[in-house]
Amino acid sequence: MFENLPLWARVSAAFFPLAACVGLLATVLLCERYAWFAQLVKYGTNGVIATYVQTVTFYLLASTCLLCLGPDDVAVKFLGLSAVEVSDGVRAFRFAVATSVGFVLANVVCWLMNRWCVFKPGKFRWYVELGMFFGASTVATVVALGLSSALIHWAGL
Repeated sequence: MFENLPLWARVSAAFFPLAACVGLLATVLLCERYAWFAQLVKYGTNGVIATYVQTVTFYLLASTCLLCLGPDDVAVKFLGLSAVEVSDGVRAFRFAVATSVGFVLANVVCWLMNRWCVFKPGKFRWYVELGMFFGASTVATVVALGLSSALIHWAGL
C-alpha cells in the first residue's frame, strides 16, 4: 500500500498525525485545574515533533545524498530505502553529518514550538534562552553521536 509513496509521505502518514492530535487535545481540552498536565503534554508533544523532524531529516539525507545506511538498517528493511556498502569510517562520518543537520533543524523547530506554547516569557532574553536550549541539546547529541560511532566501529551496527 505504501510502496508507491515517497519517503516523506510514508513517514508522515505513520507518525506525525498522532503527535499533532495529542498536543491539540491537551491544549484544547485540559482546563486550568490540570495546567501542569497540559504543560507536560505540550512539552512532550513538542519533543515528539522534534524527534520526527530529526528522524525524517536524517533518513532523507542518509538515503539520498550522504548514503550511510547499512543493509541491516530498520529503514532499509521496512521502508525500502537503499543501502550502500562503504567503509565503517565513511559511514560513521556521513552518519554524524546527517545527524548534525537533523539536530540543528529539529532543535530550531523544537525551540520555536516550546517558546510559543511552553516556556514562560520574560525570564531570559530570547538569544540567551536559545543558547541554553542548544547547549543542553548539544551535550545530549554529542553523547549520542559518540555512542553511535562506537557501535558502528566496534559492534558493526
